[in-house]
Amino acid sequence: MSVLPDNQSSGPKGLGDPEDRTLRKVENEILIPKIMRELARKEKCTQFVRAFEECCKKSSLLMVVKCRTENTRLRDCLADWYHNQEFRHHCEDIYLNERSEYRRTGVKSKTKRMG
Repeated sequence: MSVLPDNQSSGPKGLGDPEDRTLRKVENEILIPKIMRELARKEKCTQFVRAFEECCKKSSLLMVVKCRTENTRLRDCLADWYHNQEFRHHCEDIYLNERSEYRRTGVKSKTKRMG
Protein backbone atom coordinates (compact mmCIF):
# COMPACT_ATOMS: atom_id res chain seq x y z
CA MET A 1 0.00 0.00 0.00
CA SER A 2 1.42 3.37 -1.02
CA VAL A 3 0.27 6.98 -1.22
CA LEU A 4 1.93 7.26 -4.63
CA PRO A 5 0.17 6.26 -7.85
CA ASP A 6 0.90 2.72 -9.09
CA ASN A 7 3.12 3.91 -11.93
CA GLN A 8 5.41 5.57 -9.34
CA SER A 9 5.42 2.87 -6.67
CA SER A 10 5.16 -0.47 -8.49
CA GLY A 11 7.87 -2.24 -10.41
CA PRO A 12 10.56 -4.73 -9.41
CA LYS A 13 12.20 -2.41 -6.84
CA GLY A 14 9.11 -0.47 -5.80
CA LEU A 15 10.45 2.61 -7.59
CA GLY A 16 7.85 2.75 -10.33
CA ASP A 17 6.91 0.96 -13.50
CA PRO A 18 10.03 0.76 -15.72
CA GLU A 19 7.84 0.77 -18.85
CA ASP A 20 5.91 3.92 -17.89
CA ARG A 21 6.72 6.71 -20.39
CA THR A 22 4.59 9.48 -18.84
CA LEU A 23 6.32 12.57 -17.50
CA ARG A 24 5.49 14.41 -14.31
CA LYS A 25 5.41 18.21 -14.27
CA VAL A 26 8.82 18.47 -12.54
CA GLU A 27 10.38 16.16 -15.12
CA ASN A 28 8.88 18.10 -18.01
CA GLU A 29 9.68 21.58 -16.71
CA ILE A 30 12.96 21.07 -14.81
CA LEU A 31 14.76 17.78 -15.42
CA ILE A 32 14.38 17.56 -19.22
CA PRO A 33 15.42 21.23 -19.74
CA LYS A 34 18.46 20.60 -17.52
CA ILE A 35 19.54 17.74 -19.79
CA MET A 36 18.91 19.95 -22.83
CA ARG A 37 21.14 22.73 -21.43
CA GLU A 38 23.92 20.30 -20.55
CA LEU A 39 23.90 18.56 -23.94
CA ALA A 40 23.65 21.82 -25.87
CA ARG A 41 26.58 23.27 -23.93
CA LYS A 42 28.75 20.14 -24.19
CA GLU A 43 27.89 18.88 -27.68
CA LYS A 44 26.13 21.50 -29.80
CA CYS A 45 27.61 24.89 -28.86
CA THR A 46 31.16 23.93 -27.98
CA GLN A 47 32.85 26.50 -30.20
CA PHE A 48 30.82 29.33 -28.61
CA VAL A 49 31.51 28.04 -25.09
CA ARG A 50 35.22 27.88 -25.86
CA ALA A 51 35.26 31.40 -27.36
CA PHE A 52 33.42 32.83 -24.35
CA GLU A 53 35.72 31.08 -21.87
CA GLU A 54 38.83 32.31 -23.67
CA CYS A 55 37.51 35.86 -23.76
CA CYS A 56 36.72 35.75 -20.04
CA LYS A 57 40.21 34.47 -19.22
CA LYS A 58 41.83 37.25 -21.24
CA SER A 59 39.56 40.02 -19.97
CA SER A 60 39.55 39.26 -16.23
CA LEU A 61 37.37 41.83 -14.44
CA LEU A 62 36.38 43.60 -17.64
CA MET A 63 34.79 40.47 -19.09
CA VAL A 64 31.27 41.87 -18.60
CA VAL A 65 32.06 44.63 -21.08
CA LYS A 66 34.59 42.96 -23.38
CA CYS A 67 32.85 39.59 -23.89
CA ARG A 68 29.34 40.75 -24.78
CA THR A 69 29.58 39.49 -28.35
CA GLU A 70 30.77 36.03 -27.32
CA ASN A 71 28.14 35.87 -24.59
CA THR A 72 25.38 36.83 -27.03
CA ARG A 73 26.49 34.20 -29.55
CA LEU A 74 26.59 31.54 -26.83
CA ARG A 75 23.13 32.48 -25.52
CA ASP A 76 21.70 32.47 -29.05
CA CYS A 77 23.14 29.04 -29.78
CA LEU A 78 21.80 27.61 -26.51
CA ALA A 79 18.38 29.20 -27.11
CA ASP A 80 18.20 27.74 -30.62
CA TRP A 81 18.78 24.24 -29.28
CA TYR A 82 16.49 24.81 -26.31
CA HIS A 83 13.59 25.55 -28.68
CA ASN A 84 14.37 22.71 -31.11
CA GLN A 85 11.60 20.10 -30.71
CA GLU A 86 13.62 17.21 -32.19
CA PHE A 87 16.38 17.91 -29.69
CA ARG A 88 13.81 18.05 -26.87
CA HIS A 89 12.42 14.64 -27.87
CA HIS A 90 15.96 13.25 -27.98
CA CYS A 91 16.60 14.54 -24.44
CA GLU A 92 13.24 13.16 -23.25
CA ASP A 93 14.26 9.74 -24.57
CA ILE A 94 17.59 9.98 -22.74
CA TYR A 95 15.81 10.88 -19.50
CA LEU A 96 13.12 8.21 -19.85
CA ASN A 97 15.70 5.50 -20.61
CA GLU A 98 17.76 6.48 -17.55
CA ARG A 99 14.62 6.56 -15.37
CA SER A 100 13.51 3.19 -16.70
CA GLU A 101 16.91 1.66 -15.93
CA TYR A 102 16.83 3.13 -12.42
CA ARG A 103 13.35 1.76 -11.81
CA ARG A 104 14.42 -1.66 -13.11
CA THR A 105 17.69 -1.94 -11.12
CA GLY A 106 17.47 0.58 -8.28
CA VAL A 107 20.94 1.89 -9.25
CA LYS A 108 21.34 5.48 -10.39
CA SER A 109 23.41 5.73 -13.55
CA LYS A 110 26.20 8.22 -13.97
CA THR A 111 25.95 8.70 -17.71
CA LYS A 112 28.54 9.87 -20.19
CA ARG A 113 26.78 13.20 -20.71
CA MET A 114 27.15 14.01 -17.01
CA GLY A 115 30.84 13.05 -16.91
